[in-house]
Amino acid sequence: MQQNPYGEDPVRFMVQLAAEPPSTPEEFAERCLAAGMAIDLPVGASDLAEILDFLPRWVAVADAGTHGERAALVNALLASCAAHPRVTDHADGGWHIHYRDDGLGLGAVVRAVVSVGTALHLTGRGMDRLGRCALAECDRVYADFTRGGRQRYCSHPCANRDAVRRHRARRQ
Repeated sequence: MQQNPYGEDPVRFMVQLAAEPPSTPEEFAERCLAAGMAIDLPVGASDLAEILDFLPRWVAVADAGTHGERAALVNALLASCAAHPRVTDHADGGWHIHYRDDGLGLGAVVRAVVSVGTALHLTGRGMDRLGRCALAECDRVYADFTRGGRQRYCSHPCANRDAVRRHRARRQ
């Protein structure tokens, strides 16, 4: 099986970055490498600043109230960072499609990959497959990859905590 040159699913990766944003360029690079992304250029403070600026704009997609608003936000992300698709074989990753120009820093690469990945996730799985955790005291974003499309919590602990709370409320 050929390794994905974009690393793990870009939407899952962005959910993790949104939950715990990197604090240094080195941490950003390490997390991208751990996710399987190829890094072509040195990673610096501008890459970190770029991704930290991008995070709230991406999270706004999860917070969108309607499918139309969500589509408009994703389209704005795509327009700000994606390029015409083309086939490439850089970084020994095998032949794959790029939706970005060459010579970009890691921040710009992640923005493009995540924007395209988010668009594919929402159009392929459903426009409601990105949201905020339903647990009142949790504000994390989740991406729904479940078969039935019914995920409402960012994690099993949050779902369990809410289930216990509802159970106790019914018993009273």
